[in-house]
Amino acid sequence: MTSTWIIAALLFVGMAAIGQNSESPFMCNRLALTPEARARHFGELGPMMKSLNTGVRELPNGYAFKFPADPKTIQLVAEWAAGEHACCPFFQIDMRIESENGSLWVTLSGRPGTKAFIEADLAEMIK
Repeated sequence: MTSTWIIAALLFVGMAAIGQNSESPFMCNRLALTPEARARHFGELGPMMKSLNTGVRELPNGYAFKFPADPKTIQLVAEWAAGEHACCPFFQIDMRIESENGSLWVTLSGRPGTKAFIEADLAEMIK
């Protein structure tokens, strides 16, 4: 009985260590979204984000994208960010609304390699 508990404890510790060190690949997992959510994310939200983008800042590990801070755009960007979080879990996504009627900024960043992924995937937004 004691050896069973020791083995179980070792497996638990080993699995915890694996979970902490595993990283998702640099790829968009479109299947992380339902067919309906996928159609909306890539067919509607993505193009709307591109048309609403009013500026971009290059960062050491990613990019920050500027948008109007009206309620409709904030909701749209939040919905897009939720979908992006599901299909591209390697992104760190930050949303910031500036004070005094300022802009909405969405930052995409992450571990080494993330910036190159953004440059390939969102090239038309960072020109």
